[in-house]
Amino acid sequence: MSDFSRWRKMKTRDVPAVESLLRAMEKDCVGACGRFLARNPSKDDVWTLRGKSGELSALILHSKSLLLPVLCGKKEIPRLRFLGGFLRTVKIHAVQGLREEALVLENELEQIGRRTADIIDYDLMCIDRPPDPKGCYSGPPHLILRVPQLTDLDAMAALQAAYEQEEVVPHGSTFSPAASRVNIANIIVNGRTLAAELGGRLVGKINISTVSFTRYQVGGVYVHPDFRGQGIARRMATEFIRPLVAQGRGVTLFVKKSNLAARRLYAGLGFSVRGDYRISYY
Repeated sequence: MSDFSRWRKMKTRDVPAVESLLRAMEKDCVGACGRFLARNPSKDDVWTLRGKSGELSALILHSKSLLLPVLCGKKEIPRLRFLGGFLRTVKIHAVQGLREEALVLENELEQIGRRTADIIDYDLMCIDRPPDPKGCYSGPPHLILRVPQLTDLDAMAALQAAYEQEEVVPHGSTFSPAASRVNIANIIVNGRTLAAELGGRLVGKINISTVSFTRYQVGGVYVHPDFRGQGIARRMATEFIRPLVAQGRGVTLFVKKSNLAARRLYAGLGFSVRGDYRISYY
């Protein structure tokens, strides 16, 4: 790395170059792209790596206590001198991104005494064509898929709470029922979710978690344990993803490497593994 390369805080004039770099790396960093598009300039920071001639080669987003590196494949970067001041004074809940890039930030944070509380590794998976149509015929014969309304909030909140406790809440953290309920209420209001109903009971859900430039990130896929193994998740995912791809957008998700059933499900729908993804919690 050139001695002339250094980190600088993004200014208004830098926005087009930052957006161009994010678009180029979008498949690997849909989460960072979505955070950039939804950023609050008064609260969120973007740090850019530029060389002597001003060329942009990497960036790091700090948004709502998340650090999201977009290092464009770099495994070594100039020392983050701003870590000494900036990151000692702001709340850092997690580092999230491609595994090798997350490791770079983990090492930097370790230098200032920050230690991880939990680390989860994922497969980053993508699909850019309609999923296998056979998934449309999965699930029990009387399964109903529908867009939930706020009148379904209690049932959806119960599914969301179970999902977060099973798949999201890191080791040593405290689950917040109130925050979880607000989260799913916002998802419902924005029309970004689909629910599975069986016998008058909501038993599963899936939603869009991030909207990027040309892609959606899907998450929140959950089926109540009493109804698993019946093809409900496959049906939900197929029916939910199909119209998203029909819009001309790609779909991305990340799934725990330890979740073999989910990895097989997405592979069967036509998803391919893009790379290794990682969330490090602090």
